[in-house]
Amino acid sequence: MVMAIASSGIFFFHLCALVVHLISFTINAQPNFLHHFCFSNNGNYTTNSTYQKNLNSLFSSISSSNISSEINSGFYNISSGQNSDKANAIALCRGDVNLDACRSCINDSISKLTQLCPNQKEAIGWYDNCMLRYSNRTILGIKETYPRYYKWNSNNVSSLVQFNQVLRTLLEGLRSKAASGSSVRKFAAGNTSAPDFKTLYALVQCTPDLSEMECNDCLVTITGDIPTCCNGKVGGRVLAPSCNLRYEIYRFSDLTADDDEQTPPSTPPLVSPPLSNVNTTTAKGTHTSYQIFIFLAYYIDLQAPALIERSCDVSKELESNAT
Repeated sequence: MVMAIASSGIFFFHLCALVVHLISFTINAQPNFLHHFCFSNNGNYTTNSTYQKNLNSLFSSISSSNISSEINSGFYNISSGQNSDKANAIALCRGDVNLDACRSCINDSISKLTQLCPNQKEAIGWYDNCMLRYSNRTILGIKETYPRYYKWNSNNVSSLVQFNQVLRTLLEGLRSKAASGSSVRKFAAGNTSAPDFKTLYALVQCTPDLSEMECNDCLVTITGDIPTCCNGKVGGRVLAPSCNLRYEIYRFSDLTADDDEQTPPSTPPLVSPPLSNVNTTTAKGTHTSYQIFIFLAYYIDLQAPALIERSCDVSKELESNAT
């Protein structure tokens, strides 16, 4: 009895340590910067030049506290300066991201992008939660699908034909909803049942300065890249300046941000094993062990796919900057 209790205590200790490690890893994960492009064909600027001053003024305005209403919608555009020294910027947060996360992501983007592209007059960068682009040319209200960046989950689907059919149907519905969005928000997220008792989650988004037709066309274009970049994979994303999409077999976005999303299939309740004919002390220990196993399995089931996807190396990423 004493040895059983001691073994149970050691077992619980190791389980708790593992759970704490997993939770700590998730909480402390740094913001996920995905990719960037620096464009040299539009020219470079020098330190303390008029363009740099305009760019800094623009970034200062974006970072200031007086743009909460604009950022709260997930989209912001601003210009500073005149003629060839005019700086234009667009910031787009993912449609389900709250105000604080949006502002934090944009501020991180400003710092990161100006470090990565220290002299180029045009650049674009993507995080998981936002996109920032700036240029000395007009970019507002212009549909642009290049350059594009691709990233995919390393795991393969088991039923390719059925999976592609489900994915196509889900993305078509979301595309229509996003394209018909307002002038401040063109975003849609949802989920549906997928083969092998899985749930497929997806989101699509356009910069809301596009018209309904332009948004629809942009999403059609990048959806057409899936067979090339991500075919047979359980998750993938395509990022372009004017629109983006992502799909996974785990929940990666806040579906409550979209009122009309489909609800995921119901999960049958977990049933504890019967306790009859079991010693009370042992039964309590067994029941507790069972609960911890369930919690650990549930946590790993939720977090492991995301952690695997985040750890994909550069071979799982492609970029396209053809014109």
